[in-house]
Amino acid sequence: MALGMVTRRLGNKLFTVLSPTPRLLHSHATSFGFKQVNEDEKARMVGDVFTSVASSYDLMNDLMSVGLHRLWKDRLVSKLNPFPGMKHLDVAGGTGDVAFRILESIHKVKLRGLRGAFQDTLEAETQIYVCDINPKMLNVGKRRASEKGFGEDGSLVWVEGNAESLSFQNDSMDGYTIAFGIRNVTHIEKVLSEAHRVLKPGGRFLCLELSHVGIPVFKDLYDYYSFSVIPYMGELVASDRESYQYLVESIRRFPSQENLHR
Repeated sequence: MALGMVTRRLGNKLFTVLSPTPRLLHSHATSFGFKQVNEDEKARMVGDVFTSVASSYDLMNDLMSVGLHRLWKDRLVSKLNPFPGMKHLDVAGGTGDVAFRILESIHKVKLRGLRGAFQDTLEAETQIYVCDINPKMLNVGKRRASEKGFGEDGSLVWVEGNAESLSFQNDSMDGYTIAFGIRNVTHIEKVLSEAHRVLKPGGRFLCLELSHVGIPVFKDLYDYYSFSVIPYMGELVASDRESYQYLVESIRRFPSQENLHR
């Protein structure tokens, strides 16, 4: 799966989408994998999936991406270029994977050059908000943060919230990330509108998402792996074939980064 990138400037805010090259635009609001459902049902059904997979979410991402999600998240954070004192919102990031990387990156910046009272001030001002609609995903993230020693200084803030109707003020965030989350929302356009609203002028939006493989030979291999292996592994390791089947199908139904920006 090659990782493609598209960047667009909306007003004075820079939007970047990182995604393995995909295709197929569809009616996203009523699709639950390959099934068509009512809009009101979709959010509940997606919520049930993530409640089911929360405890094995990291393993799920390893299975879905053959472990490459770790490298992609590293690149996502590298493109974000975090800095001490920033206010950042990571949406659909309940397990903390992206937020932890951002804090690690900020810590490296501090070690390279900042010292004294100025450093202390910026360190105190750094706030990484992790927003997720699913409380079980957030609980996994909080437990992992405690185990890793992240956020003991108050720099991590956990928020249960909907990406389509954020509780944050206008122009309040330096950065916004959403990794492997936007394909699971009901209304993509509302998520993008809310991201634009909460970002400060000059703020950055980065989206990392899975989708189709463009190269035919790799596409055939990944299709076989996705539909024959991943659901079986989901049943084997998590006793949950249906959730993994949905996740595979949702990847195929997600629009390309080019169509997402039209």
